[in-house]
Amino acid sequence: MEEEKNQKRPPQEQSPPGEQKKMVPRPEVDRSEEKGSGKLKDKVALITGGDSGIGQAVAIDFAKEGADIAIVYLKEHSDAEETKKSVEEYGKKCLLIAGDAGDEKFCQKAVEETVSKLGKLDILVNNAAEQHPQDSIEKISEQQLEKTFRTNIFSYFFMVKAALKYLKQTKGIIINTTSVTAYRGSKQLLDYSSTKGAIVAFTRSLSLALIDDGIRVNGVAPGPIWTPLIPSTFPHEKVKNFGEDTPMKRAGEPSEVSPCYVFLASQDSSYISGQVLHPNGGEVINT
Repeated sequence: MEEEKNQKRPPQEQSPPGEQKKMVPRPEVDRSEEKGSGKLKDKVALITGGDSGIGQAVAIDFAKEGADIAIVYLKEHSDAEETKKSVEEYGKKCLLIAGDAGDEKFCQKAVEETVSKLGKLDILVNNAAEQHPQDSIEKISEQQLEKTFRTNIFSYFFMVKAALKYLKQTKGIIINTTSVTAYRGSKQLLDYSSTKGAIVAFTRSLSLALIDDGIRVNGVAPGPIWTPLIPSTFPHEKVKNFGEDTPMKRAGEPSEVSPCYVFLASQDSSYISGQVLHPNGGEVINT
């Protein structure tokens, strides 16, 4: 398995937002040899960006641990159906909700549909994101800037606002996906890394705001992970060497990140809130 992870990826490009089924090789989203132990039995989780990549791997791992799943995604219906199939193979329900998480009314609808069809809400995973590399700040248009912030951080506010009354009922969990770029920056991803820094501050502040309600809020800051975001936004030659600048000399797989979410969603992390985990290939980050 380690040899497979270190294999070179052929140069490739896609149009945004990208489709997992077109990637070579396909990301590893399910370590099928690893079985669950009921850590999330009878829980209900809502995951934005749950159709592919990290979100898909989280949905699968949560299902292994006993949770029913609702996933929000933009328009990648084929990838979403694959997620649904995988979740159902572990005997759990999977609700697919297509739409723009940057729209507050849609977020409200997604939460209400989740509770209506799955009965409650225990875990909210804010994971939707987009990025648009530019080699100069002068090339970042007002439209791009607003769209990136709307998807990457506005949606987190919108989902929490919509979910809060239900999470208070279940003493629920919120997990936010940030990024290694929030800590070390990225000269080609100025707007993206800025949103990821905002997510870190949002996570810490929201944790303090909700602690008296019994709601824990934490984050995960992945390093370079092989997901559809990569071939759909980076030039094909950069894709070929993606992740080789980490201490482990390779990109990570979604299945190497999703256990962080299981830990933060379960009682294993019962004394942890306002913190961020760093599955990033060994890079030491000044947190």
